[in-house]
Amino acid sequence: MNGLVAIGYPNQMAANEALSHLARLQQQMLIELDDAVVVERRDNGKIKLHQTTGSTAGRGAAGGALWGGLIGLLFFAPLLGMAIGGATGAAAGATVDTGIDDTFMKALGDQLAPGHAALVLLVRSATVDKVMAEMHGQYGGELLQTSLSSEDEAQLRAAADYARASH
Repeated sequence: MNGLVAIGYPNQMAANEALSHLARLQQQMLIELDDAVVVERRDNGKIKLHQTTGSTAGRGAAGGALWGGLIGLLFFAPLLGMAIGGATGAAAGATVDTGIDDTFMKALGDQLAPGHAALVLLVRSATVDKVMAEMHGQYGGELLQTSLSSEDEAQLRAAADYARASH
């Protein structure tokens, strides 16, 4: 499975708990997320986006350190090159917004009832059956929207319904 998935929750706390659970599943290599955002519609109707810390800065730092080290080897100062390359790469990675579009998330937030929240995930890969078995509908989520193919979305909905029913 690869794509965008938006799941609605009855409140922000449930969305945050689901996100924490997904973070543990990511450590177990059952899912790989490129981005995750909790979209909250407050009781006053305002939309609040709770961005997770992206890994673009970390990837930029690692790439910068590698290139800086290689360039540093040419000038006999690999540690200095790695330090400069890492800092430059981290700065460049932090300024790049490659995640979920803010306009999309705010429009999604407008569709939520006051007090409700949505978890928007940019999924790189997942073992859907194992992730659904772990999550098993315990947070009260409902699939709102995906960018998956019709077939993949149907499988995800079926897995979510099964997990919810068995809970």
